[in-house]
Amino acid sequence: MVRVKNRYLVANILYPAATSVVKDGKSAPSIMQFHAPTPDSLHTGQLIRLIRDGIENLFGDYGMGMVNRTLKVIYWSPPTSTAIIRCPREHYQMVWAALTFVTKLPHPNHTPVVIKVVRVSGTIRKAEEEVIRRAKGIIRRAKEAEAGKKDTMMNSVVQAVEKRDEPRETVLADVDMDEDDESESA
Repeated sequence: MVRVKNRYLVANILYPAATSVVKDGKSAPSIMQFHAPTPDSLHTGQLIRLIRDGIENLFGDYGMGMVNRTLKVIYWSPPTSTAIIRCPREHYQMVWAALTFVTKLPHPNHTPVVIKVVRVSGTIRKAEEEVIRRAKGIIRRAKEAEAGKKDTMMNSVVQAVEKRDEPRETVLADVDMDEDDESESA
């Protein structure tokens, strides 16, 4: 018996024209406006219909026949606007293209969006790990923006030093030496 092989696409729905969310007189950080939650009216059935319509528009009946067999939304999270989509291994590029050409959500929303495929994986486990990693990153960046931290590079160096249990001056000196080497070679 032949095993059907799939690919898993991790896709984020981004809202480039999002308005500022105001709560208690404060506006949300810009990272949270761009990665806004998806309206509850968009569900997995509409997302699949959106993908199928895009494939049909781009590739016609041939594309629908090749992709329709295993196309399924495995994971959908409206709060993070993230989806994991299963599709055939041989034709995942068709699904990716259909997602790329989506410009707005279906009826009744009609909100302008950009769908970005952030990972293509052969296993669902790796796709799930990517979703978790990205969600943690968005939360971390939002907290940093909320706290007003501007120098994230320095913070990451300090965290790396603390993990390695080395004196801070040694690592910072290494970073300075690397910058000097790059400027001399340029």
